[in-house]
Amino acid sequence: MDRFSRRQALVSAASAAGVALIGCRTDPAPVRPTGPTESSDDTRRSGASGARQVEKIIDAMPTRDGAGVKLSRAIGGRALSMLDPFLLLDEFHSDDPNDYAAGFPSHPHRGFETVTYMLEGAMEHRDSVGNAGRLRPGSAQWMTAGRGIVHSEMPKQERGLMWGFQLWVNLPRARKMIEPRYQDIAPDRIPELDRDGARVRVVAGNAFGTTGPITGIDVDPLFLDVTVTRGVRFETPIASEHNAFAFVTDGAVRLGPSRAEVRAGQLAVLGRGDRVLATCDATSGRMVLIAGRPIGEPVARGGPFVMNTEDEIRQAWEDYRSGRLVGGV
Repeated sequence: MDRFSRRQALVSAASAAGVALIGCRTDPAPVRPTGPTESSDDTRRSGASGARQVEKIIDAMPTRDGAGVKLSRAIGGRALSMLDPFLLLDEFHSDDPNDYAAGFPSHPHRGFETVTYMLEGAMEHRDSVGNAGRLRPGSAQWMTAGRGIVHSEMPKQERGLMWGFQLWVNLPRARKMIEPRYQDIAPDRIPELDRDGARVRVVAGNAFGTTGPITGIDVDPLFLDVTVTRGVRFETPIASEHNAFAFVTDGAVRLGPSRAEVRAGQLAVLGRGDRVLATCDATSGRMVLIAGRPIGEPVARGGPFVMNTEDEIRQAWEDYRSGRLVGGV
């Protein structure tokens, strides 16, 4: 795969910017991130023991992004603008090529990380640093944009089901301008466990003594893909000070001691606690369980850039237009 030159990356991104940035959210001013039990800073710092209850259930809302890709947005919309450190969660799920064929042409990022996890279908990643990766069923990629990167994610199929997720994870102020980094994780590198009848894929973090292949992430994330069937009880420890959510991808799952039912296409914000409990009354249920350490800093968004202040957003746009975003000083 030929390495992107600086000029190629900028020309490609500039020509695509009119469509590639569609749907990127821009907040009017920096906001203070929130999480469960927002009324008590002491509770957030100290955590709590016990199984986490469901605090809120959110229906993912339809939208389009990239060059018109049909999506459902669970984080990053009106119902849940963010869950520190998580800025956005989109699901793409369609067997109609018209919904995904245009893909995500070249576009820039700065100040955060993007995570793509594939359930079905095939996409290709390319970026201005020279990285290339093929996303296929069961694979993952974790791209740290840092000080700046231009990348694309384009379908590598003409028909069939395309199903996966993109998650945006914030970086702390001191790390927003680090060098870009790309982790391309093939399906066979993701450990898969059977835990009392539950099937668990460990993408990031540690579960049941097994560590996922994603490493070196500031917010110390946990990313599990969990499938349960009727009568199965799944329980896992989780850092009590971390924010956490579960997004149900298929069927239905009951979460927490109150056994709140969360169905496919819904996201459950989980309250404080040191473990997560899931059961299933349906034939089966599948969810991604994701947690991370909150950063607690102001967040400013400007399309594909996430910084701490509006001045930093303006600088990111200036750097992008001038070629400094990926080319340095």
